[in-house]
Amino acid sequence: MVAKAFQDYYPDQVSHCYGCGRLNEHGLQIKSYWDGDEAVCTFQPRPYHTAIPGYVYGGLIASLIDCHATGTAAAAAFRAEGRAMDTEPAHRFVTASLHVDYLRPTPIDGPLHLRARIKEIKGRKVTVSVTLSAAGEVCAREVVTVEMPEHFLA
Repeated sequence: MVAKAFQDYYPDQVSHCYGCGRLNEHGLQIKSYWDGDEAVCTFQPRPYHTAIPGYVYGGLIASLIDCHATGTAAAAAFRAEGRAMDTEPAHRFVTASLHVDYLRPTPIDGPLHLRARIKEIKGRKVTVSVTLSAAGEVCAREVVTVEMPEHFLA
């Protein structure tokens, strides 16, 4: 049995995101999971995610990092409180700052691997360090998240 992804616990009203919303049939629907103290995600780019032939569009990279980080922040908030992700109140995060360092061109012909680590939890802010790798090389990194206002979840 496969564990549920962080994104599978999001309340329906906040599950429409293009990158990670399970209710967005046209979206990327990324899935993130714990692997020890890191959160992992694997995504297979499609031919239409092309920037130039052979390489992934940078906006896709930013979207993957963004959504993997916000999912990791939510999971980390639950973990810090010693609660399961299916308990109330729900935690859901949005991006406060997205600074992506594009370190090298990202090949499109294989899976992209994301790894996230929590750098700091401070009130509603969670700083998450994310790397995106392809073919064993880190291609991009970074994110800062903030918890959604409660009225978004109502």
